[in-house]
Order: sequence, then structure tokens, then C-alpha cells
Amino acid sequence: MRVERLVSMANDIGAFFDAEPDKAEAARSVANHLKRFWDPRMRKEIVAHYESGGEGLDEPARSGVQLLAGAGGP
Repeated sequence: MRVERLVSMANDIGAFFDAEPDKAEAARSVANHLKRFWDPRMRKEIVAHYESGGEGLDEPARSGVQLLAGAGGP
């Protein structure tokens, strides 16, 4: 899958959870969503994109992917 599409999807998920007043909880929710519903190959690709600078990732999508990357990877 093209990384631009993954970034767009992650940003959509992040926008949904951005309504959460606790931004740390929003980031955890994004990470949990990615763990539960994304294929491991998709998670691996978005983490690699994040680790190379994460161009295009909005907050809290960026924070969620950061947690995913720090939790032992995709």
C-alpha cells in the first residue's frame, strides 16, 4: 500500500480521537486502533515512515504511531 494512503488513513483515525480532551489518551487510542485493525505490514510501513520523519502525519496520529513504534514495533 502506498505510504501516502496510510498517512491519510492514520490522520483520519487521529482526527476521530482528537476530540478526546486527554491527548495522551487520544494517542493511546490511535495506537490501539492501529494494533487492532491494521494488517502487520501496514503497521510496519507506517512505523518506518514515522521513523524516517513522518511527513504528513498530524497530531495525534503522529503520537499514536510513536507509541506503536516504541511498543516494540508493529
